[in-house]
Amino acid sequence: MQSFEVFDWQSGTREAHLEMARQASPAQLRALARRYDWSMYPETVLGWVMAQACIDLGSALTAFFNGDPERFNYIPKRQVTAPYEGVASLLDNIVRRVNSGFYLVDPGRDVASRKTLAKWLAYQDTDRSEGRQGRYVLDEAILSTLLEDRLRLDRVTETARYTANPSLLRDLFGPVLELGLPRRR
Repeated sequence: MQSFEVFDWQSGTREAHLEMARQASPAQLRALARRYDWSMYPETVLGWVMAQACIDLGSALTAFFNGDPERFNYIPKRQVTAPYEGVASLLDNIVRRVNSGFYLVDPGRDVASRKTLAKWLAYQDTDRSEGRQGRYVLDEAILSTLLEDRLRLDRVTETARYTANPSLLRDLFGPVLELGLPRRR
Protein backbone atom coordinates (compact mmCIF):
# COMPACT_ATOMS: atom_id res chain seq x y z
CA MET A 1 0.00 0.00 0.00
CA GLN A 2 1.25 3.49 -0.85
CA SER A 3 1.91 6.09 1.79
CA PHE A 4 -0.42 9.04 2.22
CA GLU A 5 2.17 11.53 0.97
CA VAL A 6 2.69 9.83 -2.42
CA PHE A 7 -0.84 8.56 -3.03
CA ASP A 8 -2.38 9.84 -6.27
CA TRP A 9 -5.68 11.38 -5.18
CA GLN A 10 -6.63 12.08 -8.82
CA SER A 11 -6.98 8.40 -9.65
CA GLY A 12 -7.72 5.16 -7.87
CA THR A 13 -10.85 3.52 -6.59
CA ARG A 14 -13.30 4.69 -3.98
CA GLU A 15 -12.00 1.95 -1.66
CA ALA A 16 -8.36 3.01 -2.14
CA HIS A 17 -9.20 6.64 -1.35
CA LEU A 18 -11.11 5.64 1.77
CA GLU A 19 -8.31 3.32 2.92
CA MET A 20 -5.77 6.14 2.53
CA ALA A 21 -8.00 8.48 4.51
CA ARG A 22 -8.37 5.90 7.29
CA GLN A 23 -4.59 5.59 7.57
CA ALA A 24 -4.05 9.35 7.75
CA SER A 25 -2.95 11.28 10.80
CA PRO A 26 -5.20 14.04 12.16
CA ALA A 27 -3.08 16.70 10.42
CA GLN A 28 -3.31 14.79 7.14
CA LEU A 29 -7.09 14.45 7.54
CA ARG A 30 -7.46 18.20 8.03
CA ALA A 31 -5.37 18.82 4.91
CA LEU A 32 -7.42 16.25 2.98
CA ALA A 33 -10.68 17.90 4.05
CA ARG A 34 -9.37 21.21 2.69
CA ARG A 35 -8.18 19.90 -0.66
CA TYR A 36 -10.12 16.77 -1.59
CA ASP A 37 -11.44 16.83 -5.17
CA TRP A 38 -15.24 16.80 -5.02
CA SER A 39 -15.37 15.24 -8.49
CA MET A 40 -13.87 12.01 -7.13
CA TYR A 41 -15.67 10.21 -4.25
CA PRO A 42 -16.76 12.89 -1.81
CA GLU A 43 -19.71 11.02 -0.30
CA THR A 44 -17.51 8.10 0.72
CA VAL A 45 -14.20 9.79 1.50
CA LEU A 46 -15.26 13.21 2.77
CA GLY A 47 -18.29 11.63 4.42
CA TRP A 48 -15.88 9.65 6.61
CA VAL A 49 -13.29 12.43 7.00
CA MET A 50 -15.83 15.06 8.04
CA ALA A 51 -17.15 12.78 10.79
CA GLN A 52 -13.76 12.70 12.54
CA ALA A 53 -13.35 14.72 15.73
CA CYS A 54 -9.95 16.06 14.62
CA ILE A 55 -11.51 18.20 11.87
CA ASP A 56 -11.55 21.86 12.94
CA LEU A 57 -14.13 24.50 12.03
CA GLY A 58 -11.90 26.28 9.50
CA SER A 59 -11.19 23.02 7.66
CA ALA A 60 -14.88 22.05 7.74
CA LEU A 61 -15.96 25.38 6.26
CA THR A 62 -13.25 25.16 3.61
CA ALA A 63 -14.46 21.67 2.65
CA PHE A 64 -18.06 22.91 2.61
CA PHE A 65 -17.30 25.77 0.21
CA ASN A 66 -15.16 23.47 -1.96
CA GLY A 67 -18.35 21.45 -2.53
CA ASP A 68 -20.04 24.43 -4.26
CA PRO A 69 -23.05 24.54 -1.92
CA GLU A 70 -24.61 27.45 -3.81
CA ARG A 71 -25.70 25.07 -6.58
CA PHE A 72 -28.09 23.32 -4.16
CA ASN A 73 -28.90 26.10 -1.69
CA TYR A 74 -32.27 27.09 -3.15
CA ILE A 75 -33.33 23.72 -4.53
CA PRO A 76 -35.74 21.76 -2.29
CA LYS A 77 -34.25 18.45 -1.12
CA ARG A 78 -36.76 16.40 -3.13
CA GLN A 79 -35.86 18.19 -6.35
CA VAL A 80 -32.15 17.38 -6.28
CA THR A 81 -31.53 14.86 -9.06
CA ALA A 82 -30.28 11.38 -8.20
CA PRO A 83 -26.64 11.87 -9.31
CA TYR A 84 -26.29 14.81 -6.90
CA GLU A 85 -28.23 13.54 -3.88
CA GLY A 86 -25.09 12.20 -2.18
CA VAL A 87 -23.16 15.44 -2.52
CA ALA A 88 -26.11 17.54 -1.36
CA SER A 89 -26.58 15.21 1.62
CA LEU A 90 -22.88 15.48 2.51
CA LEU A 91 -23.18 19.27 2.46
CA ASP A 92 -26.27 18.94 4.70
CA ASN A 93 -24.25 16.86 7.17
CA ILE A 94 -21.37 19.33 7.25
CA VAL A 95 -23.77 22.19 8.00
CA ARG A 96 -25.50 20.16 10.73
CA ARG A 97 -22.15 19.47 12.37
CA VAL A 98 -21.05 23.11 12.06
CA ASN A 99 -24.29 24.35 13.59
CA SER A 100 -24.21 21.80 16.42
CA GLY A 101 -20.70 22.86 17.44
CA PHE A 102 -19.13 19.53 16.45
CA TYR A 103 -16.19 21.26 14.75
CA LEU A 104 -14.07 23.23 17.20
CA VAL A 105 -12.07 26.32 16.33
CA ASP A 106 -8.33 25.90 15.97
CA PRO A 107 -6.73 29.38 16.11
CA GLY A 108 -4.04 28.23 13.68
CA ARG A 109 -6.48 27.11 10.99
CA ASP A 110 -8.78 29.68 9.47
CA VAL A 111 -11.30 29.11 6.71
CA ALA A 112 -9.48 29.21 3.36
CA SER A 113 -11.48 32.20 2.11
CA ARG A 114 -12.97 34.60 4.60
CA LYS A 115 -14.33 36.54 1.63
CA THR A 116 -16.41 33.54 0.51
CA LEU A 117 -17.71 33.01 4.04
CA ALA A 118 -18.54 36.72 4.44
CA LYS A 119 -20.41 36.68 1.13
CA TRP A 120 -22.35 33.57 2.19
CA LEU A 121 -23.33 35.18 5.50
CA ALA A 122 -24.37 38.39 3.70
CA TYR A 123 -26.66 36.38 1.40
CA GLN A 124 -28.06 34.60 4.45
CA ASP A 125 -28.80 37.94 6.06
CA THR A 126 -30.47 39.22 2.88
CA ASP A 127 -32.54 36.04 2.68
CA ARG A 128 -33.64 36.49 6.28
CA SER A 129 -34.66 40.11 5.70
CA GLU A 130 -36.62 39.12 2.57
CA GLY A 131 -38.39 36.25 4.32
CA ARG A 132 -36.73 33.32 2.64
CA GLN A 133 -34.15 30.76 3.65
CA GLY A 134 -31.65 28.68 1.75
CA ARG A 135 -30.97 25.03 2.43
CA TYR A 136 -27.61 25.66 4.09
CA VAL A 137 -27.92 28.22 6.87
CA LEU A 138 -24.76 28.62 8.94
CA ASP A 139 -25.17 29.65 12.57
CA GLU A 140 -23.40 33.00 13.02
CA ALA A 141 -23.11 32.46 16.79
CA ILE A 142 -21.11 29.27 16.19
CA LEU A 143 -18.97 30.99 13.55
CA SER A 144 -18.30 34.09 15.67
CA THR A 145 -15.48 32.43 17.60
CA LEU A 146 -13.66 31.75 14.34
CA LEU A 147 -14.55 35.03 12.65
CA GLU A 148 -13.65 37.20 15.62
CA ASP A 149 -10.53 35.14 16.40
CA ARG A 150 -11.49 35.07 20.08
CA LEU A 151 -9.34 32.09 21.02
CA ARG A 152 -6.04 33.82 20.32
CA LEU A 153 -4.45 35.61 23.28
CA ASP A 154 -3.08 39.06 22.72
CA ARG A 155 0.28 38.88 24.53
CA VAL A 156 0.44 42.69 24.77
CA THR A 157 -2.71 42.88 26.88
CA GLU A 158 -1.99 39.70 28.86
CA THR A 159 -1.23 40.71 32.45
CA ALA A 160 -0.21 37.33 33.84
CA ARG A 161 3.41 36.36 34.04
CA TYR A 162 4.09 32.69 33.48
CA THR A 163 6.82 30.75 35.19
CA ALA A 164 9.67 29.70 32.97
CA ASN A 165 9.69 26.20 34.49
CA PRO A 166 6.19 24.74 34.44
CA SER A 167 5.85 21.44 36.26
CA LEU A 168 3.19 18.86 36.83
CA LEU A 169 3.81 18.85 40.60
CA ARG A 170 3.36 22.63 40.80
CA ASP A 171 0.14 22.32 38.78
CA LEU A 172 -1.19 19.59 41.07
CA PHE A 173 -0.14 20.94 44.47
CA GLY A 174 -0.12 24.70 43.83
CA PRO A 175 -3.79 25.28 44.67
CA VAL A 176 -3.55 23.08 47.80
CA LEU A 177 -0.43 24.84 49.06
CA GLU A 178 -1.97 28.22 48.21
CA LEU A 179 0.70 29.01 45.68
CA GLY A 180 -1.93 30.65 43.51
CA LEU A 181 -2.31 29.82 39.90
CA PRO A 182 0.45 27.36 39.09
CA ARG A 183 1.82 28.91 35.92
CA ARG A 184 1.83 32.50 37.16
CA ARG A 185 4.41 34.17 39.37
